[in-house]
Amino acid sequence: MKTIENGQRLSIYTGEKDMHQEITLCEAIVLKARELNLAGATVLHGFMGYGTNNRLHSSLVPHHNNNLPLVIEIIDLPEKISLILPYLDEIMKEGIYTVEEVKVVRFEREGRL
Repeated sequence: MKTIENGQRLSIYTGEKDMHQEITLCEAIVLKARELNLAGATVLHGFMGYGTNNRLHSSLVPHHNNNLPLVIEIIDLPEKISLILPYLDEIMKEGIYTVEEVKVVRFEREGRL
């Protein structure tokens, strides 16, 4: 079955070594999204990038102190996305996030139990 609705995509840009307390920032965000019952979260691992400090991070050139880029994407209804934004404002020390309007096309098998 196919459904279409308006939603938002939250994209959070951070580094794999960025931390929040005792865990990675990435893990903290995904766990918070799950706790808030958001539709889902996906972490994408980059092999090259740079940020506001203009420092290149790359898996192509060996560095012992590399902080490769990560993008965490969450797509849900606007009222659900708004639940996690105060948490991001609290825990992010560097990086950025964007919120964009999207059309969500969802496919689900009929007859699922």
